[in-house]
Amino acid sequence: MANLFIKQAMQYAKGRPSYPAELFSFIAEKTPEHKLAWDVGTGSGQAAKSLAEHYEKVIATDTSPKQLELAPKLPNIRYEHTSPTMPKEELRQKVAPESSVDLVAIAQAIHWFDLPVFYEQARWVLKKPHGVIAAWCYTLPEVNPDMDAVLRKFYENPFWDPERKMVDNAYVDLEFPFQPLSGLEGTGPFRFKNERTMNLDDYFIYLKSWSAYQKAKEQGVELLTQGMIEDFTSAWNSDGESGSKSVNYPVYLRIGKV
Repeated sequence: MANLFIKQAMQYAKGRPSYPAELFSFIAEKTPEHKLAWDVGTGSGQAAKSLAEHYEKVIATDTSPKQLELAPKLPNIRYEHTSPTMPKEELRQKVAPESSVDLVAIAQAIHWFDLPVFYEQARWVLKKPHGVIAAWCYTLPEVNPDMDAVLRKFYENPFWDPERKMVDNAYVDLEFPFQPLSGLEGTGPFRFKNERTMNLDDYFIYLKSWSAYQKAKEQGVELLTQGMIEDFTSAWNSDGESGSKSVNYPVYLRIGKV
């Protein structure tokens, strides 16, 4: 996973959306205590920053040191570079002791994980019996019908990794062997609206942060051709407005307890 986003780490940090405040409030309401959260696969820290508003301490880990360099530095967030496999001793040293974490959070990353191994780690660090695990993803952004149609055309390319299908399916088919929380019917996915104001240049930065875009460039293929740029520009302006627009990144949450 680490190598997928190293070369476009700056674009990833600038282009990827944050997540809605309602999502973090919803998750925080489900954990009886708010002492420690583990943000796994933090990337450049978009989720860690928001978790830090609800939890006394956040441990944010990633396998990419370059991404961690770009993460926001806050007094109650500790960033740790970890190995891809993270044996138990490393888990104890860099994350937390057994049964000490209130929340394990995974933002737009769990589809890259070796799930049986990761779930064993999550169960080990989470408090019993009320530790909560929450994994979420966002799907393709929504601007207007014309823009969304061009994006779907651009998105349908052969450079995506197979794991991306879980995101396309809004984590419906994500293996998630945890118990439903009190008051919820099942473990989700639960949908949240995630709006961000951006201009067309920001939108292109987001497209260039895709792992598929980077893989195409490495193989000598330019997905964002001049013709495609013109199609996006025309669609962006189809409502008669060329400036910034509200863009919605639908977020889908799976949440449960050990």
